[in-house]
Amino acid sequence: MRQSVHAKRMARNNKRHKGVPKLNLVSLMDIFTILVFFLLVNSSDVEVLQSNKDIKLPESIAEKKPEETLVVTVTTDALLVGGRKVADLAAIERDKASEITPLKDELEYLAKRKPYADKEAEEAGRDVTIMGDKTIPYNLLKKIMTTCAKADYRNISLAVSQVPDEAVADSPAVGG
Repeated sequence: MRQSVHAKRMARNNKRHKGVPKLNLVSLMDIFTILVFFLLVNSSDVEVLQSNKDIKLPESIAEKKPEETLVVTVTTDALLVGGRKVADLAAIERDKASEITPLKDELEYLAKRKPYADKEAEEAGRDVTIMGDKTIPYNLLKKIMTTCAKADYRNISLAVSQVPDEAVADSPAVGG
């Protein structure tokens, strides 16, 4: 059986393309290189606090980025300093004292491990961030803040979730 020129050419091309296709790694490496540089450049301006599913932070429109400080976390059942459990909330609520002794002991221990750099830093006090659910009672928050202040952690910040300005503009005005 005789084949036409067109059929011979198709058979030749078919035979040539039957091999396993090869992957071109050069363009793939270029993409990954660009991706790595992009991630390195854009990851530096994000401040991440320890996340906890049980805590729903209050919202804020603050523009200032938080500084890295010691974090006091208030969960539904425990008080943590730097991720380490210090006291149970049930025991804190039963205690009628104005300060939390286990929290004060832990803060003083951490303060001893990191002395002040100079007199100005000593006058300003140490920094601490309190991260708690927006539904924690005010008297508990007041006890925690009082204890921090007595342990020389006077620069107290409250952790909040930042909301965009548009969300505030859409919400109804408070006060009058």
